[in-house]
Amino acid sequence: MKIKVIVHEAEEGGFWAEVPAIPGCATQGETFEEVLQNLQEAIEACLSVEIEKPKPGDKERVLEISI
Repeated sequence: MKIKVIVHEAEEGGFWAEVPAIPGCATQGETFEEVLQNLQEAIEACLSVEIEKPKPGDKERVLEISI
């Protein structure tokens, strides 16, 4: 999966980054390499959502797909 991010230079030094496709998903780092590493963690955290499993007899299905 590929996702576009925007990396900004912070006024006080370092960098901050946002993921426009995932509202509220942002991170920061002292170096460019650090902000890239932090982005991986931030995206994983933003996309990991706990979903309650359907109860027996429910007509719902929980699927995991790759995009």
